[in-house]
Amino acid sequence: MRAMTMSMMLIVTSALCACGGGGGSDPSGNGGHTQINSVQTTSVTGAITDLHGNPISGVKVTAFWTNTNTEVSTTTDSRGAYGFSGLSANSPYGNYEIRAEKTGYAFYPSVVDANGSVIKSDYNALYRVVIAVPSSRAVNVSNANFMAYVAGDKLVSLPRTSQSVSYASGDDGALQSGVSWPSTRFVDNNDGTVNDKLSGLVWLKNAACFSASNWTAALASANQLANGACGLSDGSTVGQWRLPSSGELESLVDVSQSNPALSINHPFSNVGTTYWTSTTYRGVTSEAWVIRFTDGRYINDGVGNLKSTSLNLVWAVKSGITSGTVNLPATGQFIPYGTNDDGAVHKGVGLTSPRFIDKSDGTVTDTVTGLVWLKKADCIHLQWVDAIAAVNSLSSGQCGLTDGSTAGQWRLPNRTELLSLVDRAETNQALRFNTAFYNADRSVNQPAIFNNYIEFEFYWTSSTDAADTTLAWTVFSCDFGVYDIAKTNVGYTLAVR
Repeated sequence: MRAMTMSMMLIVTSALCACGGGGGSDPSGNGGHTQINSVQTTSVTGAITDLHGNPISGVKVTAFWTNTNTEVSTTTDSRGAYGFSGLSANSPYGNYEIRAEKTGYAFYPSVVDANGSVIKSDYNALYRVVIAVPSSRAVNVSNANFMAYVAGDKLVSLPRTSQSVSYASGDDGALQSGVSWPSTRFVDNNDGTVNDKLSGLVWLKNAACFSASNWTAALASANQLANGACGLSDGSTVGQWRLPSSGELESLVDVSQSNPALSINHPFSNVGTTYWTSTTYRGVTSEAWVIRFTDGRYINDGVGNLKSTSLNLVWAVKSGITSGTVNLPATGQFIPYGTNDDGAVHKGVGLTSPRFIDKSDGTVTDTVTGLVWLKKADCIHLQWVDAIAAVNSLSSGQCGLTDGSTAGQWRLPNRTELLSLVDRAETNQALRFNTAFYNADRSVNQPAIFNNYIEFEFYWTSSTDAADTTLAWTVFSCDFGVYDIAKTNVGYTLAVR
């Protein structure tokens, strides 16, 4: 497997520009309103509310101009409203990126104005989801809104892995955490497609219609698929099908099964071994993620799955017209590396920014899944069975916890839960987990997500490999690939509840 490296700057080096006044009440109804240059006409207005529609005041909203690396900020008023006016326009370069920040909150933007768009942007290796507004012309963007999330909120509910056999007290098979699968998960539509009632996705029934190919050819095969090919009589047209992201292909894996790792009585035909995903391996962008369906292992053969020369199969997917039992989160990848790849289409529920809330009691909360994680990531370093027992007995006073938790509330995460932490924008997930980001004045912008998350190590899941029950599934800390290792090995543990 390949460990990934990444150079990250801890100090945000963008020059700050005090171009206007602070927030305040605006009689025009635009809320906290900052005017940068009264000569220009570009403006942005919006509001920030919580899941219940309540306005959130005192949120710092920043307009960052990518052309000059300067920014100006305002704050939301009592109605949760904010506004910028006089933003310099008619520059052929860059755009404005609007972001929201307040301690204890995570945010996700939305904008219905055609002059604005939701994008993910890199701020010196700190990835933020922002609203982009062009600076090449004068525009007036309204309803540039943000939803605010607090600890306990969540965007998605995670499904079970489907493992039902228990191999140790408190493991995946014993607890079966997550949303239950539909009693009949896959429905053969008798038109060459299969509907997945769990995810709402529609899959090509013939899992080996296309010969093994390189990644670029795999993308093209999926993109060009249409009615009349591969046994399809569904009326689909070119452009509706795509190569699945790593999260979408992972959603097919049934960890209770092997050869193939698919649900019993699945309706698919000609299931092969290794399949491309449309998700690039960010540590080495000439490679892409591949999943092996004999057991569900992520493949990295030491050389890597080179997009240009490695040969893997294609399993095409398209969005369904009805929602599933759960909504899959996006992988987080946002840079396109190929036509209609993961970074281009970014399917799934978007990831909040900032995503994790540090509760200052030894725990961090993920606002995407609602899960609470032990912040100290090196406290438990044991064999698989012993790690499960240690987590089962974990309580406040241990591992830096002051949260009042009691024994029995914590568990070893199953495969789905541990994988949910990933952001495929990262080149080294471990480095991101350990990195604190600072403002130019050295004040903390975002604290490290975990304490001492160990690089180049395997972190246990509570899920056993059905192909060989002496092995358990782990996630490699740097690349967040899924690998099976002997339960007698010593690995690290992230506890969850």
